[in-house]
Amino acid sequence: MTTDTSAKRKPGSWIPEHLNPNNFQSIIDVFLHACKEFKDLPAFTSVGKTITYGELDTLSSGFAAYLQNNTDLKEGDRIAIQLPNVIQSPIAVFGAIKAGLIVVNTNPLYTPKELLHQFNDSGAKALVVFANMAHNVESIIDKTDIKHVFITEIADFHPMPKKLLINSVVKYVKKMVPAYSLPKAMSFFTAIKQGQSLKVNLVHKQPEDIAVLQYTGGTTGVAKGAMLTHANLISNLHQLGDRLSNHCIPGEELYIAPLPMYHIYSFLIHGLTLLNRGAHSILIPNPRDIPGFVKELKKWRFSGFVGLNTLFVALCNNEDFKKLDFSRLKVTASGGMALTHAAANEWKKVTGRTVIEGYGLTETSPVVSFNPVGKEQIGTIGVPVDDTLLKFIDDENNEVPEGEAGVLCVYGPQVTKGYWQREDATRESMTADGYFITGDIAKRHPDGYVQIVDRAKDMIIVSGFNVYPSEVEDCLSSHEEILEAAAIGVYDEKTGEAVKAFVVLKDPKKEIDVAALRMFCRKELAAYKVPKCIEIRDDLPKTNVGKVLRRALRDE
Repeated sequence: MTTDTSAKRKPGSWIPEHLNPNNFQSIIDVFLHACKEFKDLPAFTSVGKTITYGELDTLSSGFAAYLQNNTDLKEGDRIAIQLPNVIQSPIAVFGAIKAGLIVVNTNPLYTPKELLHQFNDSGAKALVVFANMAHNVESIIDKTDIKHVFITEIADFHPMPKKLLINSVVKYVKKMVPAYSLPKAMSFFTAIKQGQSLKVNLVHKQPEDIAVLQYTGGTTGVAKGAMLTHANLISNLHQLGDRLSNHCIPGEELYIAPLPMYHIYSFLIHGLTLLNRGAHSILIPNPRDIPGFVKELKKWRFSGFVGLNTLFVALCNNEDFKKLDFSRLKVTASGGMALTHAAANEWKKVTGRTVIEGYGLTETSPVVSFNPVGKEQIGTIGVPVDDTLLKFIDDENNEVPEGEAGVLCVYGPQVTKGYWQREDATRESMTADGYFITGDIAKRHPDGYVQIVDRAKDMIIVSGFNVYPSEVEDCLSSHEEILEAAAIGVYDEKTGEAVKAFVVLKDPKKEIDVAALRMFCRKELAAYKVPKCIEIRDDLPKTNVGKVLRRALRDE
């Protein structure tokens, strides 16, 4: 079923009826239904602590009651939540939404400058922050409108004396909590305890109301807050859930969650789609610690794994990971960056399972398309999810013929209503007939599967020929000695631009013949696509979710 674009529906205002059998109108409806249906089942686990759906409901209500009764926060105010993957994250999010607040998902690794921009741009009046990052807040809090700060430590919801032991080790032995001074701040745990003796008045929002301000990564300029409505998120949880329905049995699935829940990819999958199906999500606070990550994986017979290319590569190069039991694994979902053939093949070799790649953006809540389970086509992003229309345009906004590459544009109920307080940017992001302009170059194959060619801004032009970095990176990554690669365009006097590649070797102690590596590329790529220069690196700059930052390489 597809959406009739002639209806000219206002973005973020509707939920397709056929996708919404329980007639959910707000995220609270979704949450309460899940907590009632799966009350005694485990919902989230992190750092050895598990909470059930019933406990999640109780704890989040305690926070909501505190916010409503003991602060001056009003319905529609913004609250920033700056937490890694710990169980406090879903408690804070759903507590804030129950209280009628708009959640501003905030990266714990942000610098003070980045925090200041996001807090002030969103107009946040409250903040839930991880103690490990509170020192950054201290330096800018007086320059914001934030009046209420709640601080939590990693083991705050563990029973005593385990709570005291873990928090003390993290703070005093591992020295992972820099000193800070926020005298007006309150313990998140204490606020919930006080709130549990107070009355909570659930605020049921309308579908078109904003649920979350999800800030873009800022890789194309100043970070902007995409206004994701309750309708956006409910539509997308059903759109993705429909694609996974035959492989996600309610109340029986256990999914690994290494990607942070403040990122829209993980927020939608673990915080909504899997929650709606009573799944158990294992939150991994630090997936970059591969040995520690694998140690945690040994405890679970997981049926689902959500990750991205760089994470798959790192895990498959760990000997202990290769020894894990993958017999129950049904779904491995990839998104956030292009999945290389090399990474997909290695995952299949190690786990015996195919990676299912999808595609989305912050502005589309995020899922636009997804490979059907069992009908995967590696190298594509699958087919659009239900009620989603795509078109492909050229530089003059004309649709290109079927099968040709053009800028991908999306229409559907998951498309944001716009950017927070940025009407000009909102208008510039939409076509005249209401499609969101992604900026990604893509093409649709005759069978309906879509392939992302590359980001328009990352395209390299060599002597008038377009070179897409992902094609170069895919070639380099297929070399047996290379762990990962990135390609950018650099100035060249003769050709305007030339391709420069950065590679990380699987064994850093080994040496590699760069000339031979270029010859290897010549077997796969046209001459103008072959990197003119290849630089060996120990690592590549990445975002907090592991996406390679080509921009940082270009800036160098």
